[in-house]
Amino acid sequence: MDFTRDEGQDAVAEVVVSLLEREPARDMRLWPLLADSGLLALPVPQQHGGDGMGLPEVSVLLTELAMDAVAVPALPTLGFGVLPLVASAPESVLARVLPEVAAGAVLTAALSEPAAPFTDKPETTAVTSGTTVRVHGSKVAVPYAEQARWLLVPTNSGIALVDSDADGVTVTPTPVSGGIPECTVTLDQVEIPAEQLWSSGLADLHRIALASIGSVADGLLTGAIVLTAEHLRTRNQFGRPLAQFQAVAQQIADLYVVSRTLHVVTASANWALAQEDSSQKHRERIDDDLDVLAYTIAAELPAAMQKCHHLHGGLGVDITHPMHRYYAQAKDIARWLGGASFRLDRLGARCSSI
Repeated sequence: MDFTRDEGQDAVAEVVVSLLEREPARDMRLWPLLADSGLLALPVPQQHGGDGMGLPEVSVLLTELAMDAVAVPALPTLGFGVLPLVASAPESVLARVLPEVAAGAVLTAALSEPAAPFTDKPETTAVTSGTTVRVHGSKVAVPYAEQARWLLVPTNSGIALVDSDADGVTVTPTPVSGGIPECTVTLDQVEIPAEQLWSSGLADLHRIALASIGSVADGLLTGAIVLTAEHLRTRNQFGRPLAQFQAVAQQIADLYVVSRTLHVVTASANWALAQEDSSQKHRERIDDDLDVLAYTIAAELPAAMQKCHHLHGGLGVDITHPMHRYYAQAKDIARWLGGASFRLDRLGARCSSI
């Protein structure tokens, strides 16, 4: 195993960092600039106008954006959308969707149903009649559903590609912690062409989505710790920088340990998933890594962000200070995963089955 970034990944990081240094926007105003820079075309196959890169490069892109807590739909578009599409969707779907994504169209996936995060047995139905499929069901916590051009919808018959403005699609915004909008999506007998439903790929969709969430979590915590350490270095109390107080130094050291743990778990899961090994043993290793990653994020990330807030004092909750952006995104992605108890149960079930 070698988790070291290669030249391609370093190049992606340099482009992202350079863009963020030039542009002050950290919200949807940055999205067209990401498209213009070619970053959204990274995982798009060359025959569809992209660079043909994969999960390792997308992971770097997501991490670098998260280090600045950028609120754009890169995670759902690339991690929930393009990469799973490339892995399993028919060529006709790829030809329709990917060129538009490279140009800036938003893509997202409806991974969860009520009381069923990342469900592997969707209750949403897809019934085929001739050349038409009717999709019916309800999805929750769908990020950027209002902004999306298409939705990937897991059903009992496979994954469906649904136009967000199709008849029968109702998108209802739901409250969130921060700048990443999400919605409940209701599909009432939505008609799609039969070619926009394919039977395989749900497991890979979940794997890639979890690995991508890990990359975002890694970047969020790294960025929050950098922000916190700088605050402690420059903020004085009783005539001394806060960083010189032993209790403060111990807390930032604990945060560093959590951050390094999350980074290693994320790197391991992404590395394993990117390997061209279809053996059952390797698949089990990937799923082990991803279950550990999901639990680590759900259990450790919100608590670490809370400690960063504490070390900032009242400044951390001021919306003119960037710390709240990190904490809000961290809380939302931990909730997407179902929370710590849910993920611990999943991890425990995997351990008990060995």
